[in-house]
Amino acid sequence: MSRTPAHRSRVVVIGAGIVGASLADELTARGWTEVTVLEQGPLPAPGGSTSHAPGLVFRTGPSKTMTEFAAYTVEKFGSLDVDGQPCFHAVGGLEVATTEARWADLHRKAGLAASWGVHGALLTPQRCKELWPMLDETRLYGGFHTPDDGLARAVLACRAQIARAESRGARFLERHTVTGIEQADGRVTGVVTDRGTFPADHVVSAAGFWGPVIGAMAGVDVPLLPLAHQYATTEPLPELARVDEARTNEGRTEESLPILRFQDRDLYFREHLDAAGIRLGIGSYAHRPMPVDPFTVPAYDDAPTMPSSLPFTPDDFAPSWQDSVGLLPALADSRVAEGFNGVFSFTPDGMPVLGESRELRGFWLAEAVWVTHSAGVARAVAEWMTDGRPATDLHECDLYRFEDAQRSPAYIADRGAQSFVEVYDVIHPLQPVEQPRPLRTSPFYPRQQELGAYFLEGGGWERPHWYEANAPLAEGLELPARDDWSARYWSPIAAAEAKATRERVALYDMTPLRRLEVTGPGALAFLQRMTSNNLAKKPGAVTYTLLLDEAGGIRSDLTVARLAPDRFQVGANSGSDLDWLLRHAPGGGSSRSGEAGSGGVQVRDITSGTCCIGVWGPLARDLVQPLTRDDFSHRAFGYFRARHTHLGHVPVTAMRLSYVGELGWELYTTADLGLRLWDTLWAAGQEHGVIAAGRSAFNSLRLEKGYRAWGHDMTTEHNPYEAGVGFAVRPDKGDFVGRDALAGLSEDTVPRRLSCLTLDDPSAVVLGKEPVHVDGAPAGYVTSAAYGYTLGRGIAYAWLPAAVSVPGTAVHIEYFGEKIPATVAHEPLFDPQMERIRR
Repeated sequence: MSRTPAHRSRVVVIGAGIVGASLADELTARGWTEVTVLEQGPLPAPGGSTSHAPGLVFRTGPSKTMTEFAAYTVEKFGSLDVDGQPCFHAVGGLEVATTEARWADLHRKAGLAASWGVHGALLTPQRCKELWPMLDETRLYGGFHTPDDGLARAVLACRAQIARAESRGARFLERHTVTGIEQADGRVTGVVTDRGTFPADHVVSAAGFWGPVIGAMAGVDVPLLPLAHQYATTEPLPELARVDEARTNEGRTEESLPILRFQDRDLYFREHLDAAGIRLGIGSYAHRPMPVDPFTVPAYDDAPTMPSSLPFTPDDFAPSWQDSVGLLPALADSRVAEGFNGVFSFTPDGMPVLGESRELRGFWLAEAVWVTHSAGVARAVAEWMTDGRPATDLHECDLYRFEDAQRSPAYIADRGAQSFVEVYDVIHPLQPVEQPRPLRTSPFYPRQQELGAYFLEGGGWERPHWYEANAPLAEGLELPARDDWSARYWSPIAAAEAKATRERVALYDMTPLRRLEVTGPGALAFLQRMTSNNLAKKPGAVTYTLLLDEAGGIRSDLTVARLAPDRFQVGANSGSDLDWLLRHAPGGGSSRSGEAGSGGVQVRDITSGTCCIGVWGPLARDLVQPLTRDDFSHRAFGYFRARHTHLGHVPVTAMRLSYVGELGWELYTTADLGLRLWDTLWAAGQEHGVIAAGRSAFNSLRLEKGYRAWGHDMTTEHNPYEAGVGFAVRPDKGDFVGRDALAGLSEDTVPRRLSCLTLDDPSAVVLGKEPVHVDGAPAGYVTSAAYGYTLGRGIAYAWLPAAVSVPGTAVHIEYFGEKIPATVAHEPLFDPQMERIRR
């Protein structure tokens, strides 16, 4: 990817809120000094979300990436001050539980904190009251305290970073309203404002909830929904004055009480100190979603207060006030002095939208970012722009993670509103969003419904996790009892489906997995350059390979089938894989969905027009062979081979692959023939006891075989040798992306490894992201986990230091506060000689 040299790169950042100011600081610190930041309002508080943000910084959450963003925000803002006023106060954070479910979730959150390196502790109700004397501790089960979290003074942090960036050459221009984005030959060339045009090699939209407006000018979708969030402050509270009497006597002026989160009622609380006294700020997510059209938000001078501050709606806040009084009884003698409905951004999955547009090169998004994560996001985007890659894995935030079906205004509105509702909800890792569903279904959906499929959702697809039709097969199976958390979105039927796959044969719907087609006379050379394994094989070969970035990090793993000299079918993971290939294809693809097509290479997404059934189990050949005239014996149709054939009346591409560790094939056909393919296989399989099986069994079977799941077990933060997939790297094939970065590395020299663990107690289960303790201290974290039904015990894969990643090493996995003994094991756990697959 060609990039403008640093000394010549002209960057225009749109928006001087906390993200834009942070980004200008990070870019200029890296030597990109020709940075202009345009702001439509006055500085340093231009009227966007930054200007009213309460400044809460809680680092701990289920996303390691977001925790790292927040940790850097704490680190950076904690080092900044303006005229002696600190930009961050480490008052700590306190989350309290008033229900058993929340108390259990705080135990889980304490585990996440340990996994991600955040210091925290679970507290008794009495200890919670010591930290927050106004609490009614009789309502509490306990709390989770993170002493290093705290309050960011967003406007002050903007001032500090603006001053640093300006000292390095950046300029910040207030009262400049952007009216257009100039472009030529697929690249951004400048930004038009009401006060002139600014040439640019890179333009970054850090416009907050105005992001969709800026995106529309550039012809780039920005999938976010602005919503209003209620915030109120009380009258001065004598109780808080008494609590803070010591502080007042010492002449201190900063807040001291921890930020308090009452998530059972969607509330948070923080102190405010001003000349009138000490007041309490109360934020609520408990009210109805209040969407805002960013195209109708008034300009700064036309807004009653500022564009991001809408009139307070007391009726919406009334239930939250009563809930606040219930937790903090002293509020009964107070009242709300003032409030507003503050606007900020939500995306369909609650994550930021980051990255460079492929349709308009040089146009970047840094949108849907809260103050909590602002500095971390800015650092990552600055690294991305200047170095070509961020040090932090960003696949959860990537602009191209959303499918086309997830980009409609209706979808963004539905899911964005749901993200608001669920901000403080206890969300299970498998829990699907309920609307709009069903959105994407495979051709087999009618038959799956007839079999009683229990569907979860991913990428808009309905994905069967088990089938009620198989319930009789689960009768009599001896399985360990599950706790309430691990029993959610699970059924013992999954064990029966795994058993049937190991003993007979099962059909798995693999349609939601992305399929790409790469064709043309330059296809082989292109894929050889882009992937780590050697694809220069005869047609009919299938190869497991990796997409690496320039630093050798794993962007994705692929299966590539060479179906003809100039035609390849690529099994990929996400829309980001398509984006990566299109960006690097000769001529550079500009189409969102599809074709890059010059220089002898065409890259096309064929997922929606095709479908796939995995036929796996020891009787897979007995099922398939009678349906075709072609020889499906092991000698004639070996492992990792592909061929075009017919099964009954259906033309298929058959690939001898198995992600479950059993004999079988992935069978591909066009979507219009999918139902006929299912029915053909189903009828032929009746004499062999065929079943339909779901993702729950699939995940158990793949972990028994040690197969990695990209995005869970490995990301760009890991190299192939650490992740145990070094066998897919062939340095001797010639140059490829990431090759030089891997020089000298091996599985014997890496400092950490993805390690297989088995739980010592056959009845124990973990789900993923739990901390792994060695000698009483956190040493790593679980990536994927499931119960191994064939083995009769739980399995977990975890990142551990290499010195610990030795088979036989005893460790403990923390699950809801309980330390579960586990042991590092040799892998694969099942069929290490690959005899069942190669039969």
